Amino acid sequence: MTRKNKVAYFYDSEFQEFYFGQNHPMKPHRLAMTHHLVLGYGLHKKMDVFRPRKAHPAELAQFHSEDYVEFLSKVTPDSATKYANQLRQYNFNDDCPVFDNMFKFCQLYAGASIEGAVKLNHGLCDIAINWSGGLHHAKKGEASGFCYVNDLVLAILELLKYHARVLYIDIDVHHGDGVEEAFYLTDRVMTVSFHKYGDYFFPGTGDLTDTGELNGKYYSLNVPLKDGTNDETFHALFKPIMKRVMEVFQPGAIVMQCGADSLAHDRLGCFNMSLRGHGEAIRFMKEFGVPLLITGGGGYTKHNVARCWTYETAILTDTQVPEQLPRSDYHEYFAPDFSLNVSAHKVMDDNNSKADIERIRREVLEYLRHLQHAPGVQMQEVPPDFRVPRYNYDEEPLEERVGKYAREHLIIRDEDGFGEGGIGLGAGGGGGPAGGYHDPYE
Repeated sequence: MTRKNKVAYFYDSEFQEFYFGQNHPMKPHRLAMTHHLVLGYGLHKKMDVFRPRKAHPAELAQFHSEDYVEFLSKVTPDSATKYANQLRQYNFNDDCPVFDNMFKFCQLYAGASIEGAVKLNHGLCDIAINWSGGLHHAKKGEASGFCYVNDLVLAILELLKYHARVLYIDIDVHHGDGVEEAFYLTDRVMTVSFHKYGDYFFPGTGDLTDTGELNGKYYSLNVPLKDGTNDETFHALFKPIMKRVMEVFQPGAIVMQCGADSLAHDRLGCFNMSLRGHGEAIRFMKEFGVPLLITGGGGYTKHNVARCWTYETAILTDTQVPEQLPRSDYHEYFAPDFSLNVSAHKVMDDNNSKADIERIRREVLEYLRHLQHAPGVQMQEVPPDFRVPRYNYDEEPLEERVGKYAREHLIIRDEDGFGEGGIGLGAGGGGGPAGGYHDPYE
């Protein structure tokens, strides 16, 4: 008889109180909507539920620069005018605004991802779920694309204390640039991102030819997709690529960012994936039986985000749930059908040709052929939890490491540079998509 996975789930009711602003598309309120569906379906009974602790500033500084963390900890909407220079320096703008209790929000979602990694390290769970996490655009010394602290990088650093190799997978519609950049020069972390690329789509990085540098050559994989990507197209690439990655890289743990903006009908997305297709990616990776940290990410049609992450919680707990949504405090948000399902658009072209798909699949598998076997690592004494040594790399010039698309279209600004020390590769990239979206439910 197969042993049931032990699942840890992180949530704090305070998430529903955080507010980026009326016209901002990022709505932490979606986390409360998700949680209420999880409770309504009784999925909490299949998991160990934890309230996340706030990450300490020193923990955040294991990746982020200390001056940036200090700024995050002290700036408020009332004091923001005093920090005009720092706001520009750290890329605060309409996409990354200062809002009430912003630092507490960052501490909570980062704390949940770090704690999930710790529980995986100690065998206290097989799967850890943090739908509040997955803020993959944040850089070492700047905010980017609605993201302030990169909880994914911090969780991976925690996992690296116990695992020689960690695999990062990103199925958000936007490229996982912040995580890729942090581990671009190492063979201990493989990053694989499936995302929309081209047409000035944010963040503009993630070309097929961006594969890592130095020791990290071929350990960054990018699968660039076009508008209208549907379930069939996505999995024609996802399944063969991820199967081969698992064979070659043999990770000790997996971190998977499950941004729901790759679903059909997303306000900022342009893919045409169904709820079933999105969830199938999680189901596929779960079957490998490797310790798994699952996070949220993008997702800007709130009621569909809640449907998606609830459905995927059911997958992760091996639970069949009915299509009819349970009653909750947010029931009216799911009108008119009150159904769990999110269908693809019936009339939407998939701009990925069969030739495109075959070419991308062939090239990515060819990159993996360069990796004859999983890299060996000289493991040292495990540092205490919540302490990670700093690493210093000889960093390549920025223009040598970013995708040609970003260079040609000036998405990377001339003044961008690198901080010293840390495992990250310094600041890069611009802001997220412009604001100006009205949420009729707010």
